[in-house]
Amino acid sequence: MKVGYIRTSTAEQHTARQEVLMQELGVEKVYVDQLSGKNTERPQLRAMLNYVREGDTVIVESISRFARNTKDLLELVEQLKEKNVTFVSKKETIDTNTPSGQFMLTVFGAMAQLERAYILDRQREGIAVARAAGAYKGRQPIEIDAKAFESVYKAWKAKEITAKRAMQKLGLKPNTFYRRVKEFESGK
Repeated sequence: MKVGYIRTSTAEQHTARQEVLMQELGVEKVYVDQLSGKNTERPQLRAMLNYVREGDTVIVESISRFARNTKDLLELVEQLKEKNVTFVSKKETIDTNTPSGQFMLTVFGAMAQLERAYILDRQREGIAVARAAGAYKGRQPIEIDAKAFESVYKAWKAKEITAKRAMQKLGLKPNTFYRRVKEFESGK
């Protein structure tokens, strides 16, 4: 069975181009994730890895859609190999059924990781230049009404609401919530 895996970095990005490719290749089942590829803990990737069986072929548009670094790429392909599942990347014309495909997988994986590192370096350099010019302010702190925070904090401490509910009421993620709690308790 041909099984496709599609990924975009955000829900706002379109999967149409990858979907058309899957149709053209006769892919029978497709899994789609619309979130960062920075790690392999993606729901549809995990579901696809659990679904595939011996003799199946996993097809991706490019290795960058499958993994962000060589280590993850090789680990994912190894998981497929253990199940006797072939991996095919159309952009790089990689097919792990062949020795040259296995070699090229490693080479292209390393190149993709290098390109990602270059992008991050350029981003850091750009931020440093913008910061020096006074044009980069960084991420703006989340504004929270002090009275609203104190009210929710007291309800949470009195065990009237859970931490999760407190975070929902304040619109905060866990790290921000607990950092604000620490600041509040220390009197900052």
